[in-house]
Amino acid sequence: MIAIYKRELQAYFHSFIGTLFIGATLFLLGIYFSAYNLFMGYSYIGYALSSIAFLFLVSIPVLTMRILAEERKQKTDQLILTSPVSVTGIVVGKFLALATIWAIPILVISIYPVILSLFGTVSFSENYLAILGFFLYGLACIAIGIFVSSLTESQVIAAVITFALLFIGYVMSSLCNIISSTGNLLTKILSAFDMVSRFDDLLNGSLHVSSIIYYLSVVTLFLIFTVQAIQKRRYQISTGNLSMSAYSTAVVAASTAAIVIINLIVNQLPSSYTVFDVTSQKLYSLTDETKEFISDISEEINIYVIVNEKQADQTLDTTLQKYEDLNSNIKVSYVDPAVNPKFFTQYTDSSISSNSIIVESQKRSKVINYSDIYQTEFDYSTYSQSVTGYDGEGQLTSAIAYVTSDDMPRAYILEGHGERTLDASFQKAVEKENVEYETINLLNYEAVPEDAQCVIMNAPTEDLSADDAEKMLAYMEKGGNVLLVSTYTGKELDHFNQLLAFYGVEVTKGLIIETDQNHYYQNPFYLLPDIGYDTTTDSVYNNGGYLFAPYAQGLSYTDSDAVTVTSLLSASEDCYVRDNIEKTVDYSMQEGDIPGPFDLGLKCIKATDNEDSVGIIFSSEHIFTEETDSMVAGNNLKLFSGVLGEMVSHESSISIPVKSYQIDYLTISQNNIVLLAFITVILIPFVFLIGGFVIWFRRRKR
Repeated sequence: MIAIYKRELQAYFHSFIGTLFIGATLFLLGIYFSAYNLFMGYSYIGYALSSIAFLFLVSIPVLTMRILAEERKQKTDQLILTSPVSVTGIVVGKFLALATIWAIPILVISIYPVILSLFGTVSFSENYLAILGFFLYGLACIAIGIFVSSLTESQVIAAVITFALLFIGYVMSSLCNIISSTGNLLTKILSAFDMVSRFDDLLNGSLHVSSIIYYLSVVTLFLIFTVQAIQKRRYQISTGNLSMSAYSTAVVAASTAAIVIINLIVNQLPSSYTVFDVTSQKLYSLTDETKEFISDISEEINIYVIVNEKQADQTLDTTLQKYEDLNSNIKVSYVDPAVNPKFFTQYTDSSISSNSIIVESQKRSKVINYSDIYQTEFDYSTYSQSVTGYDGEGQLTSAIAYVTSDDMPRAYILEGHGERTLDASFQKAVEKENVEYETINLLNYEAVPEDAQCVIMNAPTEDLSADDAEKMLAYMEKGGNVLLVSTYTGKELDHFNQLLAFYGVEVTKGLIIETDQNHYYQNPFYLLPDIGYDTTTDSVYNNGGYLFAPYAQGLSYTDSDAVTVTSLLSASEDCYVRDNIEKTVDYSMQEGDIPGPFDLGLKCIKATDNEDSVGIIFSSEHIFTEETDSMVAGNNLKLFSGVLGEMVSHESSISIPVKSYQIDYLTISQNNIVLLAFITVILIPFVFLIGGFVIWFRRRKR
């Protein structure tokens, strides 16, 4: 086998085919690598690899067409077939020679993620998993090409048939959808020839053992086919007898059956044993909080996905499988809206989109619209929308907690004093926290409703009436919790200030101007405050992110034994408060300005006769808005969720934050882009091409 391996390897380099294959592969990859990774700054090489997968349709047939067909045509195969070398050794030796040629560009490609890491953060696990998938896909194509080459003595016929088979594998997924969008027995059989979907599985950051087993199975099976094809010919040459055909058929059938069974077994194993998340954000993994919560559920939970299973969102499907694997009481079913179009009307009066989810228990149900699974961001400069986060786990865990809870906490949002309305994403955050909420005007109530666990007053521009203030203070005296957000209006809001004074807090008239450049963004009024550690700020503090608090007032408080105060957000010592901001011409401190430091967010816990009253106070009216939140990749929304979790009590409090889809872009100078593009597109490929041409030309002159 070693002799066959060396002979074939030398033959491919001496004939220029090997170096042509390597050079062409690296040249085409270099173009896409330059476009995606250098010019666009993507840190993931999988985009480039996916784009050149079509190369296999042409390059592999050219590489493999002569491996056995040429020897058969020149009759040199008879020397090998009558030699003491086993047929298996012949086939494996030839395959390893081609695999070595294929491994050379793969080794070169493996250097590219290291180069990218010089210019930013690179997930090596995701990049090398993509390279592994690309390598395995190529090996499977090579095995198919070797088998076809063993069937004919014409290189042209071998190349054409190999191209046809690889093309079928390349488009099989689309063909199956054309045959049946809902799937049937025929499409299940044909999906065994779908080579691209397995490659895609390895490109999305999940290590699918089933995909690796599939490619290794294709390699093994087609090498067995090749051995049997040669075995028949070898026996014919030796004895002039074709009786070995029965033996060959038995081996082929047994091998095919064994490999099919192995793949079926692997596909039936729980995803926890066959799918491993290698993404840096752990997009496809469940958090420890979810695992602990789900494993304790004892009642039956039905999860219905409103989509044909073949058209299901693969990321969401992977997440759902993990829930099923965690607890046998959770059952996931796919409901095809084309077959059962009115199924969802049992649970909601609103229309829902494809891939939406219904979570149901014996107590209640909850609908998760597909649009809530992914966090999106609209770019007003390009008028385009992009996906910035995945919230599959957060929404599912929240929904399961909702349908299994006996009692639901309730919050009230005040209106009637010019309060700012919560934006849609913040309203959804309330729902995700499994908090029922209602907007009320205290004018219509004798007191704050008894079932209120929290009252939210978001940036009132008009003062409360004395009667409304009395109702709120009475609620707080009984241990009620409040979220108070102040705003700068230039007016005296005496009754609102009474609510702050209940916790010993005062708001300084005017706005904070920050002079420390590390604590503001572009404008000294656009504050990036320091974040104090607390359970309320935990999700932001531990991730090292920023919070954005534009146009904030200064908060101060009086120490008291009755009130425990924790600073959540604070400006630097170099800040100051200015009242008359309309006349601001420069940002240097002037007479009448009040020097800092100041707090922008406080958590106050006051002991009352009944139970502790929690008051969380912020001094920026914009802190809980979508526009502000978008500036810090959702961190303000995380803070809002933390505030809610602090003020309402659940039987089991759990909230999973959105997992970021934000790509880590690379920062590469123009000079480095040009240099690296020249190296990857021209220098490296042409080194192989020129080297191969020199070797070929010298041998030809001999």
